[in-house]
Order: sequence, then structure tokens, then C-alpha cells
Amino acid sequence: MTGEAPWKVLALPPLPAEALRGLLGPLGDRVEVSVPESRDRAGLLTALAGAEIVVGDWSGGLALDAEAVRAAPRLAFVQQPSVGVDGHDLAALAAAGVPLANTAGVSAVAVAEWCLAAALSLSRRLPEADAAVRAGGWPQLDLGPRELYGSRVGIVGFGPIGQECARMFAAHGCEVSYWTRRPREAPYAHRPLPELVASSDVLVVVVALTEETRGLVDPLRMPAGSLLVNAARGGVVDGAALLSALSSGHLGGAALDVFETEPLPADDPLRGHPRVLLSPHVAGVTAQVTGRLVRRVLDNLGAALDGRPVTDVVNGTGAVVRRRTGRA
Repeated sequence: MTGEAPWKVLALPPLPAEALRGLLGPLGDRVEVSVPESRDRAGLLTALAGAEIVVGDWSGGLALDAEAVRAAPRLAFVQQPSVGVDGHDLAALAAAGVPLANTAGVSAVAVAEWCLAAALSLSRRLPEADAAVRAGGWPQLDLGPRELYGSRVGIVGFGPIGQECARMFAAHGCEVSYWTRRPREAPYAHRPLPELVASSDVLVVVVALTEETRGLVDPLRMPAGSLLVNAARGGVVDGAALLSALSSGHLGGAALDVFETEPLPADDPLRGHPRVLLSPHVAGVTAQVTGRLVRRVLDNLGAALDGRPVTDVVNGTGAVVRRRTGRA
């Protein structure tokens, strides 16, 4: 609307203020971008007082819990620049009438590629082969690699990432099945979770972490010698069961891009397991993903400013953002 005051946008990603203003530059003078004076809780609560739109922190360091929502009386919209919305109080935002949107699907290809690459690496024993050759060995007959082709692959979670995983693994000749709370129309078998876990040669975990999914996957219930690939969140897999399954040799291997504590602590026992492929939460970190993410954020912010419906709202509110004028 002509003559309308700029929307006050609070940007929380861990980037310099000028870099954030540059990324949001295409919105022009329709927004006034600020960042917290300090990247701590006090700085966040102070900065929220005048915020109308929040662009969230993809690192999860600054999130909006119920207290933060109360500290933001003018807040009208939260755009999280990631698929995960960990730490945000969805119910408190919904009660306040504030839509929270994520960027669902922007990392689906990248994460699915990582899952396929990790499964291939574990199947063919690539880390062990590399380490042996570097150490002067030549273990042609000792590694015991196997083909991924023809394996039974179970996918836990069937959002955009799970669907892309299914497509890629099926294209590699795997027998794909999946579990999700609400079965989809898909050319793959939907199985109850216990059956899927107990029957998969490779189990790929890409389901969101919620209170319902915490500790959802028990690796001890997987077949002996099977492979676990986790690109969801560390808390989705039962950590104690994972360590037990690895230590006993029950699991043939595990590829982990996510952990309960990140970065992975120096004394974490996972570091000592030779059959574990460790990755620093980078499955969805590519130049292509960054480009798609920025475009999605800008498109949604533009829709919010125009009064058009925003996409990928995850907290059950309406998709039209309404400015809260006249509030303190």
C-alpha cells in the first residue's frame, strides 16, 4: 500500500547485519531490517519488542518460545529459513495468531543425495578401504563390501525429503517401502513402523523431531548386519540402543549427519566406532539449497507484505499475514 510504513523485520540468522540486509535487499524500502544487539536471550527478548516479522535462526540458537512470543506484541509472521522448526513454540505462536512458515522441500534433493551416497559408502566399505590404503594396506579380500542394488530400503518419514529418497533409491534398484503417520499415494509400500524397522536392509531416517518421534527408531530391532542412515535429527534414534547395536556388531554400519549434541563432543563414543560414518550436519548444505532457500524466504516475505497467502505454514494458523497496527 502506498505510503505504508516499512515493516519491521528482525533477522536472527547468525550472519553479519549487513549480509542479512543484503540478502533481504530485494524487498527494498518496504522493510526495515534489524538484528539483536547481542546473540543471547536478553538480546532476543529486547529486539522482539518492535518486531513485526521475524526471520528465524537456522542454527537453532535463537528460537521463539512462549516467553519470546509474549515479548513480541506486534509480531505478525515468522519465516524459518530451514525445514526444521526446532525450539519454536508452535502452540504459543498459533494462540497469538502468528503464522510460522518453514522452507519445506528446498533441501530434499541434497539430503536425499547424501542419504544415497552414505548408504553406498557403508555398503561398499569406502571409509575402511580409504583408511587401509592410506595406512599402507591392500585389503582386497578382507573388507567384505556388498552391493546396495536390490536391498530392502525402509524410509522413516515421507515428506519431500523422504519422497526424494524413495525416488533415488528405487532408481538404484532398491526395493523401497516407507512409514509415515498418514500414508500417501505413492508407488511404494507403506508399512507399519515395527515391520519396516525389522525388515529393512537399509533404514533411512528423515522424519521431523517432535515429542512423538523422539527415540522413535530402535536400532536393536533392525536386522543383524543392516545399515542405519540418519539425516533427520539425533533425537529421533534411540541413542543408547544405537551405541549398543554398534558395540555388539548387530548393526553393519551407521551414517549419521545429525546428533543429540552438535557439534559432536570430543568424548562422544560414536567417534570411536569404525563402522560409523560421521558428517557435520551438512546433508542439506549446498550452494543450490542456499539459492532455493533465499528465493523461498523472499517469496514468502513478499507475499506477507502484499497480503497474499504465504506457503508452508506449519503451526495450523491462516496463511494470510495481517499487520498489527496500533499495538504497543
